[in-house]
This record gives sequence, structure tokens and C-alpha cells, in this order.
Amino acid sequence: MSRLRSLTTTVIGVVAVGSLLALSACAPEPEPTPTETSSAAPQTPAPEPYAGPLQFFGAELDWFLPTADEITATIPGVTDVGEPSASLVQISDGFGTQVAPELCVLFLTEASLGSIGARSITWPGDAADIQRGGSFHVLQFADETQAQNRMDDYAEAAAGCEQFTLDGHASSYTSTVIDEGEGVRAIAGALVLDFGSNTGEDTRFYYGVASVGNVLVEFWHPFEGEPALDTAAAAQLLADRAQDAADRLVDELTANPPVEREEVEVDASAPWNQWQIGFDGVGPLQLGAEIETVAAAAPGAEVEKPEGGLGEWQLVSPDGNARLSVVPKEEATVVSAIRAGSIALYGDAPADGSVLPRAGDVGVGDPVSSAMTAFPEGTSVRIVSAGIHQYEVSTRDGRLLIFHSDREVSEEGASIIGITAEDGTLRREYVFVGEG
Repeated sequence: MSRLRSLTTTVIGVVAVGSLLALSACAPEPEPTPTETSSAAPQTPAPEPYAGPLQFFGAELDWFLPTADEITATIPGVTDVGEPSASLVQISDGFGTQVAPELCVLFLTEASLGSIGARSITWPGDAADIQRGGSFHVLQFADETQAQNRMDDYAEAAAGCEQFTLDGHASSYTSTVIDEGEGVRAIAGALVLDFGSNTGEDTRFYYGVASVGNVLVEFWHPFEGEPALDTAAAAQLLADRAQDAADRLVDELTANPPVEREEVEVDASAPWNQWQIGFDGVGPLQLGAEIETVAAAAPGAEVEKPEGGLGEWQLVSPDGNARLSVVPKEEATVVSAIRAGSIALYGDAPADGSVLPRAGDVGVGDPVSSAMTAFPEGTSVRIVSAGIHQYEVSTRDGRLLIFHSDREVSEEGASIIGITAEDGTLRREYVFVGEG
């Protein structure tokens, strides 16, 4: 069912009519029975169908996940499909190989870059190469624009990268594209990458993406030999799952329209450890405001500006005990994030959580598990190349809290070393350049 389809409610009334049979003419007439008056309860009109942006978050990401049977039936060679998890592993933040046309680097770049929430399913490779498994990711972006811009790039790449080169070596992507013009798009195909290995072997993946609203879905699985994937069936599975999720979200938001967060009164003069870290900022410091305004909102704070004027500002509390990092949007002056503590330790001593603001009852130095309990339905993230571990919790409107951890968040003893409030709509967008 399309999100544009009208929702109607038909009320069927059933009227029962009783008939009295006359007795013989000689029988006495019975006393007339009073007629009962039927008063039907007034009908509540059906609510207008939700017609706003399709912004998924939290457990709603699960709606995009196919079943294990659907995965194995659609992608050749897949076995032992794992259970869905609220986790994401990123290898790096980019890719360095020279690709022509440039846009084709998209197929070598992690789709999760810039995402603010995820659900994942993984499976191992075959017995000969168990390390080269596959995965299915549901990726939440801060708004529809970010996700749809990325999908625009994938659509352009599918059309322009049937033949391309990696460092001069011939490569290809053969795919089926589904775009029915109602917001759901899907692409699935076979990707052959020649990195110029001395062995003469290339790397081959089945690769597909789909999108609707603020969500991008991605799958990949390695294969050898000639492609056996039915690309049309794979693209259709992605499109069907996306359409089902869109319909379900429209139903949900029709019945329960989204509401704005309540504003919380803040005592700017209070000690910083009495301030709250929330989805709109830290204490009196608001996300989305100009950085000069944010700095001025902390009475008596010492302001340390970056050299050259661009980059993080540091605010030091009047007593000198606490420090907050204020991060502007890249190459701009509007504040996109505010952090208490650190992203990663890298040999530095942890910050003293007793003097820093807290997110609800959760603060720096507490177990990461306490954040996962207080803020459920988030995503555990590991960025391998940077050695970063964090637990992210997002909202429907693209705001998020990030609890930075000193180790893998699922490990026993993992503790919070920093907490960031961020406006994901102000995140850097990854731009992929087309030929010419």
C-alpha cells in the first residue's frame, strides 16, 4: 500500500426490523407495546492520514529487516544468517583508491557514513573464506534529505558505473533498478572489482541498496564465478520491505501524531554538574544556535577559541573544574554538537564526571550499560580505524545523544568517557562527484 493512498473508513449500519403477525380476528387485540427509540452513538471521524516526512527511528528500523529465509532464498550462497542486532561496525571514514568515473567510488564506500542509527544482520562466508561474510544494514539518517541525496548518488552510479576502473583496472556493476515514483527506490546487482592483484583474481560482491524517507538499506555478499543473483528479485525484496515500513509508519503516525519535545527550564547560574545533557543541548547551551551565542549563554565561563577561527571551542566553568567542547558545523558557525568528556582516551586520563553535566541520571564515569538501560533502542557503534566505541540514541527529528566508551560497549566493565548532544541534521554530508 502506498503512503499516498487514501485511508477510508466505512461504517455499515445494520437495522433489524421486527414484524408482528396478526392473530385471528376473533382474538382480543393486545395492548400496544411502546416503541423503543434507538439512538446510535455519534461516530468519531477517522483521522486525516499522516502526510509529513517519513522519519524512522529506534525500533521502527526493525520493520525493514527481511527474515533469514528471505535472505537465503534471495541471495545465492548465504547460510547461517545471524540474529538482528542494534549494532554497527564501521571500518573507516572513507576510501583511497583512484576510481573513474569518480562517482563509482560510492560502491567501495561504507553506506553507513553519516548515519545516526542502525540495525544489522550478518552471516559468515563459505568454508574456504569464512572471513568474507556478508551483511544487511538498515541505516537511519538525520532527515529525508540526507538519505535521499545518498540514494540519488546510488541511482546515478548504477547508471554510470556499468563499466569503470580502479587504479586503471577494469571493473563493473550490473544491476536492476526499481523506482516507482512514490518515494521507494531499490537497486541490486553484481559488483566486480579488479584491484590489479598479481594473482589475476578479482573481488566480487552482490550489492544492493534501497531507500524511503530517512532510511537507507544496504546488503552485500561475496561470491565467486559467474553471478547467480536474480537482481530483479533482490531489488524487489528491498523495495517491498521499504514500502511495508513506509505504510506501517504512516499508520502509526496517523494514530499517534508526533509531538514536539517539551522545553526544560534551565538555571544557567547553577553549577555545571546540575545541568542536563539533552537532545536540544547542554544546560542553557542550545544546538543550532550561533557559536558566539552559545558561548555567551554560560555565565562566567572562560572561552578558548581555536586557532584560525574554525573548529571546536572550549568552555571552562567559572571554578575551572569542568570543560565542555562546543562543535560548530563544518566550515560554519552554527553549533552542531556539544560534548562533556572525551570521544576516546588515547592515553589521556578520563574526565571527572562529578563536575560535568549528566544525561538524565547517567554521567561520565558510569557504566555504558546504564546508558543503554536509561535510553533503550539505541545503536552500539565501533569505528575500527579510529578505535572508537560508542552507544548512540537518536530521535525522530534527527537529534542524538552519543555515549562514548573506553572499550566495546558490550564488554564487561565498559564505562562512559564522554557524552555528546548532537543535531544530526547539521552533520557533514558525503558528496560523491560524477564524471565531468
